[in-house]
Amino acid sequence: MKKKFRVTYNAPVTLTFAIMCVVILLLNDFLLGKHLIPAIFTAPARIGSNGGFNYKSGLDYFRLFLHILGHTDWNHLLGNFAFILLLGPLMEERYGSKMVLLMFVVTAFVTGVINVCLIPRPLLGASGVVFMLIILASITTLDKNVIPLTFIFVVAIYLGRELINAPKAENISTVAHIAGGLCGSMFGFMVAPKAKRSPKKDKEEKTVTDEENKKPSFFKRRSEPKEEDSTVVGTLEI
Repeated sequence: MKKKFRVTYNAPVTLTFAIMCVVILLLNDFLLGKHLIPAIFTAPARIGSNGGFNYKSGLDYFRLFLHILGHTDWNHLLGNFAFILLLGPLMEERYGSKMVLLMFVVTAFVTGVINVCLIPRPLLGASGVVFMLIILASITTLDKNVIPLTFIFVVAIYLGRELINAPKAENISTVAHIAGGLCGSMFGFMVAPKAKRSPKKDKEEKTVTDEENKKPSFFKRRSEPKEEDSTVVGTLEI
């Protein structure tokens, strides 16, 4: 007997983000002479510095958000994706895809604005998003009177390392990493996870369904087609 395995688009925000970053880097390296990312997918530097923010340029406002899609090279991209592809789907399952998308946008904007205000060089890459996801994943409870010990350890290790290495970092935006971590902390304590279906509710619905099945056909409710949680992108037969 053949078994079918479905390939699903299980984390739409994470996967779409990953695909966009790959496409942008391919276009930048092989078709546009490495001019695409510096022109569009970098956050401007501090106002008044070389490549600084120009308030008269509409593109510079979009670059405050778009910089997380640009990466310096493939090592930079793969280094970030090792965390994003691991943690992104887990956070989408916990908080929902729409909320995770909002988290990405807010983190991009916060890190972009901080770069414009403080850093004398342009910013690019999803490192701020990575730190946001790392901190967010360490928060396993929403009790306002409880701080998870895992959260304290993660903050001490990752953000503490950034502060220690800040004087030595030349090509890495320590401020963006710290800002991303602070965003993750804020989201973790302010945003509630998706409500999960309780076993009791499932049992009650099953009882109602069983009672409906016992009725004559003209008393039965017309069944509605069920929607899949994930988009099926293909099947594999073995």
